[in-house]
Amino acid sequence: MAQPAPLAEVWRGAFRESHHVGHAVICDGAGQVLLAVGDPDAVVLPRSSSKMIQALPLVTSGAADAQGLGSEHLALACASHEGAPMHVERVSRWLSDLGLADDALRCGPQVSRDTDLKLEMIRAHEMPCRVHNNCSGKHAGFLTLAQHLGAGPEYVDVTHPVQAACSDAFETVTDQASPGFGIDGCSAPNFATTMQGMARAMAYYATADQRSDRMSAAAARLVAAMHTHPELVAGEGRACTRLMRAAAEPVALKTGAEGYFVAILPKRGLGIAVKAADGATRAAECAIAALLVRLEVLDTANPEVKAFLNPQVHNWDGLITGEIKPAPGLLA
Repeated sequence: MAQPAPLAEVWRGAFRESHHVGHAVICDGAGQVLLAVGDPDAVVLPRSSSKMIQALPLVTSGAADAQGLGSEHLALACASHEGAPMHVERVSRWLSDLGLADDALRCGPQVSRDTDLKLEMIRAHEMPCRVHNNCSGKHAGFLTLAQHLGAGPEYVDVTHPVQAACSDAFETVTDQASPGFGIDGCSAPNFATTMQGMARAMAYYATADQRSDRMSAAAARLVAAMHTHPELVAGEGRACTRLMRAAAEPVALKTGAEGYFVAILPKRGLGIAVKAADGATRAAECAIAALLVRLEVLDTANPEVKAFLNPQVHNWDGLITGEIKPAPGLLA
C-alpha cells in the first residue's frame, strides 16, 4: 500500500516550516488512473464532495421535474453554501413550495458564514436556523425526494428510501461497493470509497453528456447547474466559487470537510479527487489548484488562482511572513 505523498508546503522566509501529505487521483471516463499521488486505493469519506452524487436520485427519480425545480435548486442541492441571504432565501422558498418549514430539515442549525448576516442576526438577538446550515440545499433535495417517494420524514436514516437511493447511486458512479459509511456533520450518511473510486465518479460526471441513459442525463444537469451558479455552490470568497469563475473552461468544483476536494472537467472527460491526510483545507485547496494549473485549466497569473495556489501567510501586524505552495512535482 502506497503512503500519503506531499501535497503542499508552508514556507516562512527561507525555511519550510510545515508540510501536508495526502492523496490525489486523476481518472478518465473509463475509470483509468492517469495520475496518482499517494495511494489511489486509500479508503476515504469524501464528505461534502459527494453532494452531487447524493443529488442524483433527486433527478433520476423524476422528483426534481415533478416539483418544477430549476438549475438554481440543483446547484443548491450540491452546495456547501455560506448561509448568505441569497442561499437562505432560496432554500426557504423551496421548503415553502414543499409545504414545509425549517423544522423539517434534519441538518441542524448553523451560524451563517456571511459576515453581514451573522452580525445582523446577533444584533437582533436572532438564533441561527437549520436553513442557515451549509447543507440545507442538499436536505431540501432529500425532502423533495422523500415526498416524491411517499416516504417518511426521517430521511437521514440509512435505511430510509432516500438514503438507499443515494447508496445505490454512489456505488454506481464510483463503480465500487462502499465498505461503509460515517455520519456527516449534517446528520446524513456519508458513504466511503477509495480515492480512485471518487475520481472515477467525477469522471463519470465529466463524460455524462456523452451518454443518453437517465443517470448520465441527470449527472450532466447537475454539472451544468453547478457551473452556471458557482455563487450558490459555495459563496463569495470561497474556493469553489472563485476557482470555477477563474477557469478557462467550464468546470465544476466541490470542497468537502477534512481536506477533501474534487473537480469535474467535462471538456477533457476527467475527474479529480484530492484528500489532505491531516484534514487541512489549505492543503486541499492548494493541491486542487495546482492540478488544475497542471492541466492548463487555471492560469497562475490570475490573482484568483494565486489566492489558493500560493496564498501568502501574514502575521497579526499584516506583514507577509511566508507562503503556501504546492509540493515539488505536483505542478509538473
